[in-house]
Amino acid sequence: MRLSAGRLKRIIERYYERLGEHRDALNLLNVYPVPDGDTGTNMALTVGAVIEAFGEAETMAEISQAIAHGSLMGARGNSGVILSQILRGLSDTFRSLTDVGTADLVEALDLASAAAYQAVLRPVEGTILTVLRVAAEAAAEAGTTVGEDLGTLLTRVYEHAELALEETPELLPVLKQAGVVDAGGAGFLLLIGAFLEEVTGKEVVVPDRFFVEALTTGEADQTASGPRYEVMFFLECDSADDLRNRWGEIGDSIVVVGGDGMFNCHIHTDHIGSAIQAGIDAGRVRDIRVTDLVDQAGEHVFVAGFEPIAEFFNAPIGVVPVAAGHGIVELFRSAGASGIVRGGQTMNPSTSDLLEVVESLPAPTVILLPNNKNIISVADQVDAHSTKRVYVVPTRSVPQGLAAMMAFTPFAAEVELLIEAMREAAESIITGEVTRAVRDAVVDFGPIRRGDWFGLADGEITSASVSLETSLLGLLEHLVDPERELVTLITGEGATEEVTEAAARWIAEQRSETEFEVVVGDQPLYPYYLSVE
Repeated sequence: MRLSAGRLKRIIERYYERLGEHRDALNLLNVYPVPDGDTGTNMALTVGAVIEAFGEAETMAEISQAIAHGSLMGARGNSGVILSQILRGLSDTFRSLTDVGTADLVEALDLASAAAYQAVLRPVEGTILTVLRVAAEAAAEAGTTVGEDLGTLLTRVYEHAELALEETPELLPVLKQAGVVDAGGAGFLLLIGAFLEEVTGKEVVVPDRFFVEALTTGEADQTASGPRYEVMFFLECDSADDLRNRWGEIGDSIVVVGGDGMFNCHIHTDHIGSAIQAGIDAGRVRDIRVTDLVDQAGEHVFVAGFEPIAEFFNAPIGVVPVAAGHGIVELFRSAGASGIVRGGQTMNPSTSDLLEVVESLPAPTVILLPNNKNIISVADQVDAHSTKRVYVVPTRSVPQGLAAMMAFTPFAAEVELLIEAMREAAESIITGEVTRAVRDAVVDFGPIRRGDWFGLADGEITSASVSLETSLLGLLEHLVDPERELVTLITGEGATEEVTEAAARWIAEQRSETEFEVVVGDQPLYPYYLSVE
């Protein structure tokens, strides 16, 4: 028996159905490398893109091209990117054939395994890579069996892959601790099952024992360590070698797949900006996706749903800040923002991201608040590409952006005077931030170790400590002299009630004439923003 183009298409369609049936179970299995819990969803979306790419494809060449292109362009997450490489290995082998026989499938699995291992910068055993490699080795045994048919080959491959999946916890301690098998490996097993079902006509039932809920997932969430963000994008370039090398210094779970000028790139990192910049330096980056792996709030989409106050939305002058954090967004909304671009530190939106929001507003005039020095130059490009008149108030921080909003009037007769007033309001305050060091460094006052908390005063590091409280109080002492009238503390992720109360006591004891207020911002990465007037 040989597989025709039509049967190959049915296999992929069957695989998509199986992923849909097991998607939630696969998500529950996913505890490595961080608890992002979406392996099943990512694999299903990846294959779903292939289904869409099929269109009217009928020949082996057309179907193979759809498999390769659809999986590359639709890949989501680490598991989805590796799966796309597997599918590409299959399609590269099949595309020049009329139909597929035993030797062809052996070659395809070998190519897929080699390509998948090569795509991952630091391959880890006990994952989908292991199950794939064992499957390819089992297929290679066909070379020692004269006249072996596809059904016999696939039965052996499936049995070996199932055994390899069952053994993944022995290779990966985090799986053993959680009492589960590898989610990506289980998803791949469903692909081999789809092949086997099509060839033999018999239903393949993956053992229920593989799809048990990880009862210790909650504990793993508390103890798991690793980069916080998943960054993915498409890269148009001749070679992605430089990108791989630079990414190797700033993250893990690195997968770069593709060829012929187009690569699908994936990394887990704490340095979103650096990850994206590495891509920009290598070629043309598009379709950037950033996911918070800790909060699992879904993707940090640069253009996200936002419901402005009608009075401001319909005004002749609109304001679009760049912001992250529910509380921060609500502060801008209440102050009169017409739209929001989600982003900020390590999540720098592109000109097109800003342009999309600007063009969605009814106002003929729009003011952009970058709220980050790295976004100002990007914002400056929007006016040249917009159908509206776009101005930029070059705010370098969220507190500056909020201060600028205090001078905003949506019905101002002279826009230039309004811009100047907002600029002066932004520059009238002193801003501070507290965040955590992600690497060792040496600054003017001495060394900072990874994990230390440190204070920033208008972008300059002023204090560092292993204690969040000590770092915040050091920043207050640096910024708040006795003549200051108001200190606003904006709390973000990582802020604690004890540290916030310590700041209030310090102001009361050391700067008794200074008013102090606390605002909830929910911003990522920075437990505290400071605005000093």
